[in-house]
Amino acid sequence: MEYTKLGSTGLDISKLCLGCMTFGDPNAGAHPWTLNEEQSRPLFRHAVEQGITFFDTANSYSAGSSEQMVGKFLKEFTRREEIVLATKVYFPPGAAGAGAKPNGMGLSRKAIMTEIDASLSRLGTDYVDLYQIHRWDYNTPIEETMAALHDVVKAGKARYIGASSMYAWQFAKAQEVARRNGWSCFVSMQNYLNLLYREEEREMLPLCQDQGIGLMPWSPMARGRLTRPKGETTARSESDSFGQSLYANTEQADGRVIDAVQQVAEARGVPMAQVALAWVLAKPQVSAPIVGASKTAQLDDAVAALALTLSEEERALLEQHYVPHTVTGHQ
Repeated sequence: MEYTKLGSTGLDISKLCLGCMTFGDPNAGAHPWTLNEEQSRPLFRHAVEQGITFFDTANSYSAGSSEQMVGKFLKEFTRREEIVLATKVYFPPGAAGAGAKPNGMGLSRKAIMTEIDASLSRLGTDYVDLYQIHRWDYNTPIEETMAALHDVVKAGKARYIGASSMYAWQFAKAQEVARRNGWSCFVSMQNYLNLLYREEEREMLPLCQDQGIGLMPWSPMARGRLTRPKGETTARSESDSFGQSLYANTEQADGRVIDAVQQVAEARGVPMAQVALAWVLAKPQVSAPIVGASKTAQLDDAVAALALTLSEEERALLEQHYVPHTVTGHQ
């Protein structure tokens, strides 16, 4: 494993972040493909054994059961002071189909203060290292959100704050509001970036590089599409309605990119997943991509990608078929 700093902070993280959406009660929340506790435990242990020290979950994953499992596994396999634990707030934490109750989602002061305590309880810890807003809340003034997040930090319930998918102007506005008031600023951006979706290269990546913000791209392998020849599916891809919506309008163009990944992988003699992840890791703004895994071999591929350096010719081949995509992932 390799280690780095999260953006311009002094926080040490592994260069891979384990995405914990995979872990949770399959009968809770909106993800029937998640792994239960018995199935999740060996995967989590393997991640720790591979040197991963950075873990990301959310209050909404599997109706909170992801946080419960992560907290339990961290106690079993790690020392709290040696790992970096991140979670998120915005979406309602209730069961699938339950809908959001009044004040049950969003980034109001009430929602943030309620959800940080609920997350800490489920995680079984006094603090998280990184507390992130999962999306932009159009119904709450950003001043209210940033003030509440600052109070979470000052109360010792979070060490740092971060953001996830939004427009670059929104991120810049939030940062300026915090600076003007002397509040805690975001240190990280968890955005949507992979070979099939590169719209973040236009504004968000340059902004983050200029401001020293650490990037934690989600879905660096396009929800598995970049790990297998085009046309192949899995149980998750067939039931993942959100993932299907992300790529529904660009299937033909995306297929050419997937073919290029397969071509480079075969020439290198490595799995496609390593090539796709190596491309993301090579971005200078990236601190640690978020990798999800349902098999130990997938974790091994992610670790192996750290040692894979793509040539200029290979990067050109991988990038040449990309076409502009509709901005997505923000909502």
